[in-house]
Amino acid sequence: MRFGHPNKKLAAGLVPNGNLTNSHELLSIPAGGLPQEFTWCNKDGHNYCTMSRNQHIPQYCGSCWAHGAVSALADRVKIARGKDAVGTDLNPSVQHVLNCGNAGSCHGGSGGGTYQWIHQNGGVSLETSNPYLACSAESSEGFCPHVNLQCNALNVARTCGGFSSEGGPCTGLTKYPNISIADYGSVSGADAMQKEIFNRGPVACGIAAAPLLNYEGGIVVNPDRGVDHIISVVGWGNDDSKGQYWIVRNSWGEFWGEFGYVRVAFGSLGLNSCNWATVKDYSAPEKHNQFPCHEGGDNCKGRSDSIV
Repeated sequence: MRFGHPNKKLAAGLVPNGNLTNSHELLSIPAGGLPQEFTWCNKDGHNYCTMSRNQHIPQYCGSCWAHGAVSALADRVKIARGKDAVGTDLNPSVQHVLNCGNAGSCHGGSGGGTYQWIHQNGGVSLETSNPYLACSAESSEGFCPHVNLQCNALNVARTCGGFSSEGGPCTGLTKYPNISIADYGSVSGADAMQKEIFNRGPVACGIAAAPLLNYEGGIVVNPDRGVDHIISVVGWGNDDSKGQYWIVRNSWGEFWGEFGYVRVAFGSLGLNSCNWATVKDYSAPEKHNQFPCHEGGDNCKGRSDSIV
């Protein structure tokens, strides 16, 4: 499973391409139809696309399924906040998903399962309280066998109040900024994908990764349908000779491709099935809903061995 296969068997309670409601079917399109070009990275002159990630540092990890899902979710939070939002982007923690979610591991998983787990869990912490380690419990890469990845308070959100030589403990936090999901589902086919993206934001989709390994730029036209990777689609464009194409954010770093992105012609690389989620709530400066923990976390302290 070279790229983290998106069709890995899901844990009990998660449904492949499951839909919580039929809200997608209730979406409409403009009377004149959808535009030939549309992207959330430049919507009415504003960029709603969040950061490009790299799933392969500090070591190799096939967690594309989690990266694609949380990147699209982060975009939707940014859209919900609006162009006048206060402060920086809110980026969900992939490591929280790896530590506690039952949707996959460094050897593959499910983008849709990620959304289902966040919905069931009541939320996901942010990157600043649980940075990406590129490790899951079964991974033997690099330092992963030496890291405690148990799902407990320390591995959901934490802070460390000083050097260990000074007696400064790491503290698992019971209160921390987070993002929750109201609804989730799946779509297939270009028309449904465009309707979902246009109305509600980027989506997480399956794609054939092998033809992208040495991609340097341009629009990919390739019939390979061996889907083994998950990315996020932020919009689409149109080319006079190659027709319409998807604007795809990958999770291989900004050194790759078109600064972390690739353009994929409609009908190429098996890019035809996606998962979406809608935002329920989030912690943000403009919402005045942060609980201010102390630098050492003493007023938000949870038991380090407590399972969450």
